[in-house]
Amino acid sequence: MDTLKLRRIAIDTYKENVAYLHRDCEIYQTQGFQALNKIEIYVNGNLHPVVAVLNVVDDKKITNIDELGLSEQVFQQLNLPEGTPVKVRHAEQPKSLSYVHRKISGDRLEYTEYLEIIQDINANRYSKIEITAYLVGCAESEMDRDEVLYLTRAMVDTGERIDWQEPMIADKHCIGGIPGNRTSMLIMPIIAAYGMLIPKTSSRAITSPAGSADTMEVLANVELEIKTLQKIVQQHGGCLAWGGTAKLAPVDDILIAVERPLSMDSPGQMVASILSKKVAAGVTHLIIDIPVGPTAKVHSYAKAMKLRKLFEYVGDNLGLTLEVLITDGKQPIGSGVGPMLEARDVMRVLENDPLASQHLREKALQLAGHIIEFDIKVRAGQGYNIARDILDSGQALEKFNAIIDAQGRNPNPLRLAKLSYDVVAPIHGSVSSINNFVIAHIARLAGAPIDQAAGVDIHKKLGQTVKKGDPLFTIYADFAADFHFAKEAAIQDSGFEIEVQKVN
Repeated sequence: MDTLKLRRIAIDTYKENVAYLHRDCEIYQTQGFQALNKIEIYVNGNLHPVVAVLNVVDDKKITNIDELGLSEQVFQQLNLPEGTPVKVRHAEQPKSLSYVHRKISGDRLEYTEYLEIIQDINANRYSKIEITAYLVGCAESEMDRDEVLYLTRAMVDTGERIDWQEPMIADKHCIGGIPGNRTSMLIMPIIAAYGMLIPKTSSRAITSPAGSADTMEVLANVELEIKTLQKIVQQHGGCLAWGGTAKLAPVDDILIAVERPLSMDSPGQMVASILSKKVAAGVTHLIIDIPVGPTAKVHSYAKAMKLRKLFEYVGDNLGLTLEVLITDGKQPIGSGVGPMLEARDVMRVLENDPLASQHLREKALQLAGHIIEFDIKVRAGQGYNIARDILDSGQALEKFNAIIDAQGRNPNPLRLAKLSYDVVAPIHGSVSSINNFVIAHIARLAGAPIDQAAGVDIHKKLGQTVKKGDPLFTIYADFAADFHFAKEAAIQDSGFEIEVQKVN
């Protein structure tokens, strides 16, 4: 027996091709396969076989001895009916792995080498262990600014690229690390209402409780094919979509799938991830937001300036008009932390609700103002006023609702998670610090972003006076285990410091 019948195994292996052979399969026994080996699957002498990581099973109900089981991702990739005869063989180790070994040793790589690595990752020729080795090598040995440029170009060159045939395509991106920082969802409709095109593509959360795509998904479909995305932007001026479905710099999403559980986000990879997505989406004018604070991703102004120069160097060499803004990252921006709570904050600002977060509103207006000032007809300093007028007049809300409908409005609005717990002030005083990392950690323990209704609702901000027993924030969770872990973490460390007020 030298052929096997395809069998679909309904397992989502998330960004990794996985195949299954029975331990008693003749090919498994004679070819010397072992679990976690990479194998090539080919049909009728196909010169471009699909590569998968091999798992071995002992249950014929999963995979029989004459079958090759395939996880959902690789089955869709092969796009063949069940029962199709296929052959398997040992996969050759990709040549580009030698470049990864050199990077781990501290060597500098060239564009062609980064391109081979990215092409092989895109073709599923790397296992997650090998991708981890690549990421760690880049993080520990660091990349110089030219290497970051090479990596960014390689990531763009392995996916789709949109050409809008327009001189100005705007966007904004924050490097992340600040809970509740959903300014993009406000900026996009403001800029679209102003008349600029703003095709906002976003990654899902890596280490945070919610990304812009996760939050927008509470309200609308974010998995848009390129043609759909283009049609919406051309008709309405903007969109907010997940970049993965559109296949813009697709390797970025494979890398994020490995970075997320490792909580990795090295500067070089981060710059390449952000700018590759923007270039692939056809962006010409870009604002980068770098929040700085003791518990932000960037702790000092000096480090922010170093990162700013890296963004500017790579952006300039990619033909981007790019402005980097260093902003206050001492505390969460909005009130909500988690997809549903953050979506609520966005809608409150757009609706000019008295309960809207003024912090979130003001930051969004400042950033939108800078984008509007890319327009040569707008004088420096006037962009903020234009953005404010668009928001206050309801034009931004009208535009946002039109875009939600075009993307596909969520017909079943979420309700907040059913379990809740108030974390209260232990003493009288004023809030002297809020730890972004701790708040984000508690929200993730509560289930965000996977559980969109989970998270943290913040009631007090820096400088505000509190009395003993006042709620500082409320934890929301749907599942008892998540609720327990989040509650216990908050009891151990709420992330809030209260300074006792002096009595004269």
